[in-house]
Amino acid sequence: MSDLGIPGVLDLAGIFVFAVSGALAAVQKRLDVVGMVVLAEITALGGGILRDLVIGAVPPAAFTSVSYVLVPLGATVLVFFWHPQVTRIMPAVTMFDAAGLGLFCVTGAIKALDYRLSPLHAVLLGVITAVGGGILRDMLSGQIPGVLHDRQLYALPALVGAMVATLLWHSGLHGVVVSAGSALLAFGLRVAAVRWGWRTPRARGVRD
Repeated sequence: MSDLGIPGVLDLAGIFVFAVSGALAAVQKRLDVVGMVVLAEITALGGGILRDLVIGAVPPAAFTSVSYVLVPLGATVLVFFWHPQVTRIMPAVTMFDAAGLGLFCVTGAIKALDYRLSPLHAVLLGVITAVGGGILRDMLSGQIPGVLHDRQLYALPALVGAMVATLLWHSGLHGVVVSAGSALLAFGLRVAAVRWGWRTPRARGVRD
């Protein structure tokens, strides 16, 4: 763990919470343990694999680090045996998804900057990293991906978190506090949107 650095540690944290959201989604769909493992792994690793392929970090970290595979398995075991308790601690999929969203938008943007992408492309890749796993989870579990109907601010919090992380990075402000703060901002926006029903507008003339 000490060799991973701050981005790697945050990446593993995002992988864990996204894996929990994937495993909980499998429980809600009444899938067996194999389905739980598949949804947990894909939700946790999908966005990061896409990020690494885009920036040319091949093979992706998910295929070079045992931790990237074992962490989702550990999350699946946790949910398999204690999903009622997990759900009571942090309600259902939403909170874990919001946490993964916040962590991945930051790690995606920072890794893109490390590979010398422009600030604009770093922000875009941060968003892609954050929403990729959730899109795969929703598609496999038979739901319309949340990013396609961003009515409770799914992609927008990731965009804000990635933008803040990128701006701070270019201002010379690095470190776990800065990264965690940017992730917490995205997490807070997502949770607040769900809590108070904040919504993005539809096309003009289209009613709810």
